[in-house]
Amino acid sequence: MRFTLLSYFTLLILSLVSIHMAEAASPPESKVHIVYTEQPKDEEPEAYHIRTLSSVVGSEDAAKEALIYSYKTAASGFSAKLTTEQVAEMQNP
Repeated sequence: MRFTLLSYFTLLILSLVSIHMAEAASPPESKVHIVYTEQPKDEEPEAYHIRTLSSVVGSEDAAKEALIYSYKTAASGFSAKLTTEQVAEMQNP
């Protein structure tokens, strides 16, 4: 198979378009944040943290995936991978 300059150029353009589409479709970058919460009264701390987190990430499964650590002893809170938008949503309940 013989490629011409036009074939290489077309292949390059298609590759660039594919890369651009993949970048545009990728979700916003998540960073690790520590979220302090009130001490839950009638619920296990981790269950409370997952329930709180699921309200901004969309589901319990997504909350479990985002949750990095659940703090239970000295303070109540959790660390989780959140986007900037999710952090803002948590600050304004």
